[in-house]
Amino acid sequence: MLKIILVVVGAILLTIALVKLIDKFVPTKLKPVLILIFWGLIIALGYLTVMSVYGPIKFNKLKEKRYTKVIKNLKDIREAQLAHRQVKGTFAGNFDDLVNFIDTAQFTLTQRRDSSVVDAVLTERYGGVPTFKDTVIVDTLGYRPVKDSLFKGSNRYKTMMNVPVEGANAKFKLNAGFLNQNDINIPVFETFVKKSIVLFDQDKNLVDQENQVLSSVVGVKGDAIKIGSMDEVDTNGNWAKFYDTEKK
Repeated sequence: MLKIILVVVGAILLTIALVKLIDKFVPTKLKPVLILIFWGLIIALGYLTVMSVYGPIKFNKLKEKRYTKVIKNLKDIREAQLAHRQVKGTFAGNFDDLVNFIDTAQFTLTQRRDSSVVDAVLTERYGGVPTFKDTVIVDTLGYRPVKDSLFKGSNRYKTMMNVPVEGANAKFKLNAGFLNQNDINIPVFETFVKKSIVLFDQDKNLVDQENQVLSSVVGVKGDAIKIGSMDEVDTNGNWAKFYDTEKK
């Protein structure tokens, strides 16, 4: 961007110099027309200079606003998936199943308490003298709908699969399965949307630059906004921490 600004500023200075040369050497009859043309060129180049600075600033503001909305949906999807794993032991492979789960499933409310029971082996070893061992008893207290626990009366989970950017008309991609580690199949999932979809109406060069972000410390890493992973046991997102601060 700096290179573009320097080129435009150089062109403006060159044009001003040409205007002065015209004023000094060109016949009087031609001066008004040529000077108007060059002053028009100066104004146009000045506009380009301003936009080369303001354009990226405007892009970044819009990008952060859209990313914040997208990340809010991704967090809802993660909470729903974690609940699905807690109740069913796996992650949902599609949004229809996930929404149906939220509509119908319940958490089991339990209470753990310490207790002691007779240890039959030790009691026999000590000639029938009652010997006890510590244990934990889990009591079932009741049930609570997943929907009430996660969304507290809101129906936003029914639209959380939609990318919340007006005009994008897209849904998040959802994958789920298992990752084998040490001969154990561990449930994993991943939900994402390409940045090019979120920024579908923005300058292509700026979007291409955004796709090259290499670290989640400074922004959103890679060419997609995602949560979870199919390649490792991870349910985190790939965005910087400042996106976790609620923006109004």
